[in-house]
Amino acid sequence: MKATTLNKQSGFSLVELMISLILGIFITGGMLQLFVNSNQSYRVQENISRLQENGRFAMDFISKDIRAADYWGCMNNTTFIENNLNLGSVYDNFGNAIVGTNNSGLNNSDTITVAGAASSGVYVVATPATTSANLKVTPNSPLRENDIVIVSDCTAGDIFQVTNDPTTGGAGNKDELTHNTGAVSAGPGNLDQPLQKIYDTNAQVYKLKSIAYTIAAGANGEAALFRSSNGAATEELVEGINDMQILYGVDTNGDNSPNYYAASNTLTSAQMNQVKSVRISLLAITQEDNLATEPLPYSILGVTTTPTDRKIRRVYTTTIAIRNRLL
Repeated sequence: MKATTLNKQSGFSLVELMISLILGIFITGGMLQLFVNSNQSYRVQENISRLQENGRFAMDFISKDIRAADYWGCMNNTTFIENNLNLGSVYDNFGNAIVGTNNSGLNNSDTITVAGAASSGVYVVATPATTSANLKVTPNSPLRENDIVIVSDCTAGDIFQVTNDPTTGGAGNKDELTHNTGAVSAGPGNLDQPLQKIYDTNAQVYKLKSIAYTIAAGANGEAALFRSSNGAATEELVEGINDMQILYGVDTNGDNSPNYYAASNTLTSAQMNQVKSVRISLLAITQEDNLATEPLPYSILGVTTTPTDRKIRRVYTTTIAIRNRLL
């Protein structure tokens, strides 16, 4: 019987090992490149989504407050409104319901402050004996101590600060509003106690609000949109808002349509009272850098800027009608 000889395994040659190593490097490099590209695409999409969300939220907040500016209940002429507050409050010049500054914020951004009344569903329910007496109003009202309010019957109005807790001490299932002079725990307090007239049961009480928007450094050190209510400390509202530029539409012929748009520093107080609409441009910016392949220029109100970083920016512009000035 013939014997069979078996060949021994001799292993891989050096050439085969080198080829395998090179192929492995190519495959690993391709996988790494795919990962890097996927991660970059994810970063870009995530940052753009946040940018768009920030821009939309910021514009929604500002638009809502500007649309409601210069509302004083059923009063359409602030000449007949008396301010009983001590001087030094945001309502010293309440007749100027829209006030702006130009290039005074972070990154030379503009600011805007709007004032007006907010409907509270509160009515005077009993005729007071004197102009200094408490106002008996709708029970379980949303009014609280230190609120700044206006009482109006469409022929006159009085602004004052509530100096008591309206929900306590009311007689006959009514809330009561005291407007005493003297020290208060928060706010300007009242300079005068007597109102300009006795308000009957056809009068309503509204909460007043003064809201200011500005751009400042946020909690992360980057620019953000800030908001302040009734003179309180500003609070960060929306991050990633790098700039805010504002133009005011002035109606010069009384047809409730703006004849031109101008910056606040070029307008007098009388012209600001003729403003029928506000044009706002917000610059939203991504929080992360190195998202674009090169610096991306942007244009805001006709001015084009090329940044030095590679962040992504979007400009959101809208024109907001002040509906209470179109009546």
